[in-house]
Amino acid sequence: MSPHTRSDRAVIRHGWPQAIAAALAGLAVMTVVAAAGLWAAGAADLPDGAFGRVVAATVVTAVGGTVGLFVDVGGLGGTRAGLTLMPLSVTLAGALVTAAGFLRPLRHRAVAGAAELAGWAGRIAVVWLAGLLVLSLAARRTFALSLGDDTLDDLGEVFGVAPEAGFTADVPLTLVSGLLWLAGVLVLALLVSRGAPLPARLLRFQESVRPAAYAMVVLLLACVALGVLVALGTAVVRGRAAQTLAVVLLGLPNLVWLAFTLGLGATWEGRVEGPFALPVPHALDEVLRGSRTATLNLGTLAEHDGRVWWLVAVDAVLLLAAAFVMAARSPAGTPAWRHAVRMAVALVLTVLTICLVGRVSAHYGLSLFGIGDLGGAGLSGVLFLRPAVGTALGLAALWGLATGFLGGLLARGTAGHGRVDDTSQGWGGAGRRAR
Repeated sequence: MSPHTRSDRAVIRHGWPQAIAAALAGLAVMTVVAAAGLWAAGAADLPDGAFGRVVAATVVTAVGGTVGLFVDVGGLGGTRAGLTLMPLSVTLAGALVTAAGFLRPLRHRAVAGAAELAGWAGRIAVVWLAGLLVLSLAARRTFALSLGDDTLDDLGEVFGVAPEAGFTADVPLTLVSGLLWLAGVLVLALLVSRGAPLPARLLRFQESVRPAAYAMVVLLLACVALGVLVALGTAVVRGRAAQTLAVVLLGLPNLVWLAFTLGLGATWEGRVEGPFALPVPHALDEVLRGSRTATLNLGTLAEHDGRVWWLVAVDAVLLLAAAFVMAARSPAGTPAWRHAVRMAVALVLTVLTICLVGRVSAHYGLSLFGIGDLGGAGLSGVLFLRPAVGTALGLAALWGLATGFLGGLLARGTAGHGRVDDTSQGWGGAGRRAR
């Protein structure tokens, strides 16, 4: 029996402990990040020990799960409520840790069969779904609701109405969404990691896919790193350390990836009405807050703060650096036009992902005895943010073509250029030896 075969069987024999560690580590880091962010936001003061329930709900939404809101005032009033939001800081932390746990047993391997990879991913998925089921069942709580008006409170007491509000996770939809989220993370991990093995039939695609996927992940993480630096600077200059920490730990990617698409020239539509307090730059809040749907782009933001035009320069630098990284990891001799096409495709997919996960929608309203209309101040609110997807993808394609071509030209003659070509030959040789 060859050492390579013994290694393969060792992975299979010890797969379950490693699967448990990988899945639980991902869920644990998401829980810790969510708990720290909510604590910084003041959620630790929630009554009746609800903090842990809110943490569970935050983790559920971070993997694309559904948490429904409800308000119960009996038969004497009308209510409406809804929330769609992914806390992407929590999402990112869980994705990085889960991907690392998935890749760790596969390191130092040249080729892995599709059945082996599917089995390894399946074991992680079983543990992941079990943990997510526990969190989904815990993500529910009911609170007594204050109407915020003495007259309404008095009428409620007279008629024996005790309004309640709460949230509950949709368990089936959460498990489906969580499984799709996990599958996306594991597939992306295989695409990004140069050291991860692939089935022999897929080795020919690594030279075109892996450098581009790696460059996009680096691009997104660079945006987050810049956001952290800006947040730290803001905390030092303006104070509000707790609020800044809450934003960093809960929704920093939501802001910086939105800013990235705006720097490309993309347009979003949004509106903020009611008492929603947004931990966002003042210019963004000014554009969104009003009674009508607002158009959010560089032009409208510049009316409140001209510094937003720097986003274009920052995006240009980041994209050119990403294109250079992609080209440097690609085989030597790849023409610049091919780098341009690959960069455009990768950037379009990246921007599409941002558009899908960056949407925000929240609303609530309450009326009691005909007092406090659903549109009344203090008893209702609406918040939404959605992209103009077609425009964003078209601009991403243009930016990708331009920066991909320039990055390919800049990468010519660099010391690392063509490393993927050498690595793929080594993998192919290892694959032939394994066969």
